[in-house]
Amino acid sequence: MSENIENNDESLFSAPPLAEQERMIEAMLFASSEPLDLREMAARMPHGSDPAEALVLLRKRYEGRGVRLVRVGEGWAMRTAPDLGHLMRREVVETRKLSRAAIETLAIIAYHQPVTRAEIEEIRGVSVSRGTVDQLLEMEWIRFGRRKMTPGRPVTFVVTGTFLDHFGLESVRDLPGLDELRAAGLLDNRPPPGAMPRADPDEETEAAPGQSELFED
Repeated sequence: MSENIENNDESLFSAPPLAEQERMIEAMLFASSEPLDLREMAARMPHGSDPAEALVLLRKRYEGRGVRLVRVGEGWAMRTAPDLGHLMRREVVETRKLSRAAIETLAIIAYHQPVTRAEIEEIRGVSVSRGTVDQLLEMEWIRFGRRKMTPGRPVTFVVTGTFLDHFGLESVRDLPGLDELRAAGLLDNRPPPGAMPRADPDEETEAAPGQSELFED
């Protein structure tokens, strides 16, 4: 008898109305500094809640508003509408440009993930300096992925939710085509790997004293 009571404890309380669940989701997303996934939201809500259905209603409610509900990787977040982004800019913000080495390394990771350092170097045709990868890791635009099941079990790199969020992407499937990147000057029209001599590994890392390879003045 007691066992039946224990099994039915959760069913004694019905889930709150969907409108109330929608308010809960809204409150959590506005208070969170990072995107939340369904599992995180469900863990904070009363038993029986349906965060997925509440998200559908909330997304419709914010259509055409100054902020909107967007998907970032596996999570969800409230973000300023793209056409109003200029209102959030500060005149004191200093624009710093990624070096070509960092851009190409980041693009290769995004399009070929999970990818090892050796594979990045093979695609680029030049050695990848440790500073480039370390800076991208510090920016939290890339992270370590699973080790590859090959001799030495090299670590792989993948892009992060922070990278997707920064560029307004739901997933890596929304990345622009390689032709678009080349047209924008973000990638060199390099010959295929092996078609040109490999550059001196130390060539890329020789920079002016005190100047980071990741950024250009």
